Amino acid sequence: MTLFAQTDVPCEFALQATGSYADICNDVEVDVVFVGADGDQWRVPAFWAGDNVFRARFAAPAPGQYTWRSICTDAQDTGLHGQTGELLVEPYAGDNPLYRHGRLRVAETRRTIEHGDGTPFFWLGDTWWMGLTRRLDWPGGFRALAADRVSKGFSVIQLVAGPLPDFDAVTATWHPQQTNEAGWPWENDWARINPRFYDLADLRIAFLIEHGLVPCIVGMWGYYLPFMGVERAKQHWRNLVARYGAYPVVWCTAGEVNMSTYSSSADEREARREIQEQGWTEVTSYVRSIDPYRNPITAHPSHPDSRAMLRDETLLDIDMLQTGHSGYLSMQPTVEVVNACVAQQPRMPVINSEVCYENIMGGSQHEVQRFMFWTCLTSGAAGHTYGAQGIWGMSSRDEPFEGTTPSWGDGFWQDVMHLPGSTHVGIGRRFFERYPWWAFEPRHEPSLPAGRICAFATGIAGTVAVYYLPIGCVSEELMGMQTGGVDIVPVTVEPGATYRAYFFDPRTGAEVAIGAVTADANGHWTPPRKPTRDDWVLVLEHPDKCAALLSPR
Repeated sequence: MTLFAQTDVPCEFALQATGSYADICNDVEVDVVFVGADGDQWRVPAFWAGDNVFRARFAAPAPGQYTWRSICTDAQDTGLHGQTGELLVEPYAGDNPLYRHGRLRVAETRRTIEHGDGTPFFWLGDTWWMGLTRRLDWPGGFRALAADRVSKGFSVIQLVAGPLPDFDAVTATWHPQQTNEAGWPWENDWARINPRFYDLADLRIAFLIEHGLVPCIVGMWGYYLPFMGVERAKQHWRNLVARYGAYPVVWCTAGEVNMSTYSSSADEREARREIQEQGWTEVTSYVRSIDPYRNPITAHPSHPDSRAMLRDETLLDIDMLQTGHSGYLSMQPTVEVVNACVAQQPRMPVINSEVCYENIMGGSQHEVQRFMFWTCLTSGAAGHTYGAQGIWGMSSRDEPFEGTTPSWGDGFWQDVMHLPGSTHVGIGRRFFERYPWWAFEPRHEPSLPAGRICAFATGIAGTVAVYYLPIGCVSEELMGMQTGGVDIVPVTVEPGATYRAYFFDPRTGAEVAIGAVTADANGHWTPPRKPTRDDWVLVLEHPDKCAALLSPR
């Protein structure tokens, strides 16, 4: 069998069993080993596609000729074991950046994420935990929401490809709202994987990638592991790696790794926490071992970050955070956690992957969304994930979301997709991409008023400096560089630096020119008052130096 493909684009083929099995899903495993012209090998797990069929997907990293050979745990099955063929690969000819620049990896600085060819990748995520359920209808609703997110500048979609959050693992694993049009991801009592569920998930995940959106695939919510067991969790992840590993994806092994399910007693919570932390560490190691592409791995935390979830943090590539949903009350803890995690060694890209969904519990409106985005980015995060009440659970006009816990707020995804916060974080991303943002480091100004916890400042010395100036109604500790809500303390100007300055409106993207920056005898410059008591961004830039760093890499 000869296959044809382009670099980094998955190709797929089927293998058909000749043997007879009582339970082929659980009785048989199939891998396919691809070998390049230089001898490099990729051992790719195949997935059970239903009946007596397994399918394999492979994405070649370079053009050329490859050979392949199938390996089955039942070596007597000649349909699954010992099949051979070749793959002829041409260079990718399209314009999808996920294929043109290659799958994601951690940058050499260990602070940001980039493509395989070194092109920086700005993580702006949206939270669709339940985006593979029927409540986000396919194809109409799914395509409409994805198009909206592409137009606003999102680059990542976080979704769960298995048992979901907010459903108790004792009473609601088999709740009908956990289904898509083909049922649950597993058959009742974890008997076997439901391939038809994932056939429909395939359509959605491929659509995201075709439109430049990286799926951050969460295996399931962490509290299901004590009920299904570690071996079933590994089997679940083998199916996900087989189906989606060839695509440019990010793996998130579990959501809220060590949180016990809602109906747990105090004693059960402690026991299950131990089981979950140990179990998900083992599963994460397993995922690392079977993914030949080494797609980036993270884990979604209960609190505060991924490194606190697993017993071996070296299994992680990205440190995800969850910093609260209490609006203004979550602001200071968020700043403190982000700063602490960015400072951890060894360094790891930090993403606040769950914070203050817009409109959750009737609060956390657009000014909170801007505060979280800008303070995380100026503090050294590699990107940011937004979320909206009504979208994470995919509450639909046709089928409002129920869940196990009391309602977190009103709103259907069809309406919530238009909340202003989603536009404002996209404006923020476009601002950062004006500059060599991947080289930014937090700035620590010497003139902060007493009691302030952060300057909310970043940039490159002598090239660009960015200062986030929060809204005037935040607490004194969070005012950053401001005094009196509109005045700004003097900022340091590096010797010999030549800047022009402007205010940037994070709500509209508009600019208010300030002009040339002239330092006093002490090397300080006092900015003018910000235009209003709303939040603004003060920018000092050397346009020529910025342009030089932005030249093609």
